[in-house]
Amino acid sequence: MKYIFVTGGVVSSLGKGLAAASIGTLLEHRGLKTLMQKFDPYLNVDPGTMSPYQHGEVYVLDDGAETDLDLGHYERFTSGVLSRMNNLTSGQVFDSVIKKERRGEYLGKTVQFIPHVTDEIKLRLHKVTVDNPETDVLITEIGGTVGDMEGLLFIEALRQFALEVGKENVCFIHVTLLPFIKAAGEIKTKPTQQSVAKLRELGIQPDIIICRTEADLDEDNRKKIAMFCNVEKKNVVAFRDVAHSIYECPLDLRRDKIDRLVVDKIGLGDTPAPALEDWERFVQRVIHPLHKVTIAVAGKYIELQDAYKSIYESLIHAGAHH
Repeated sequence: MKYIFVTGGVVSSLGKGLAAASIGTLLEHRGLKTLMQKFDPYLNVDPGTMSPYQHGEVYVLDDGAETDLDLGHYERFTSGVLSRMNNLTSGQVFDSVIKKERRGEYLGKTVQFIPHVTDEIKLRLHKVTVDNPETDVLITEIGGTVGDMEGLLFIEALRQFALEVGKENVCFIHVTLLPFIKAAGEIKTKPTQQSVAKLRELGIQPDIIICRTEADLDEDNRKKIAMFCNVEKKNVVAFRDVAHSIYECPLDLRRDKIDRLVVDKIGLGDTPAPALEDWERFVQRVIHPLHKVTIAVAGKYIELQDAYKSIYESLIHAGAHH
């Protein structure tokens, strides 16, 4: 079993979920069986009671689990059918630890963040792979931003997990922002440098850095990021703002051969290059529809597009198919 962990830095809402889902798409087109997972550091047990204004839609899985909307992206971009085991929150972690303590499972020990809480997080990684033995690669996105107090235990658990399973079986991907300062007419790399420095302070050296940027990433900035963040230049990947559809994201990341970087890191480099012709045809149908229709969507939170994300995406899929 191989593992990919996707973290984010600088700001939230960078598109970590889309980046993780796109990597899953590319690996599946290489013939690998992938499984997606999301860790959310908030203390809610699930997002079912959270305001759509704050969190977007609640995505409901086949088994009735109420989860983060990113799991909707995972199911739309990959072939996996997810369950409640594929979404873990801090609320679930602490609930499980406290129940185990009440049952006496810790045999009178002082229950601590390390090792008991971090062990509970690692247990979910092991459980989801045991339940899906046919999986080649587990891709786990960690919600929030590196440095957030809520996420520190998840980062620590991943550090321990990588040592336990062997670093040759793990790829750490860090998604970060390269802000473009219009007045200066240049991209600034300092926030990325500081974000990676914070991640390294916590014991994790990213293998690949995905840089969200409005424009192409030039060679000078790639070299600068590579030097200050302690990665090879080829492992600095541009994640550009797509022009028309989120389904262009896998094609954009493929430009920098991110799938090749990932499989080389985790020892699956002998897999064939992805055949993306079917995906490209789908994207073209989305971008260039033969006909257009107007559909009214009535809802309580209609001014927030993410509140009904799955409805909008299902209409896009239906239009592309027909």
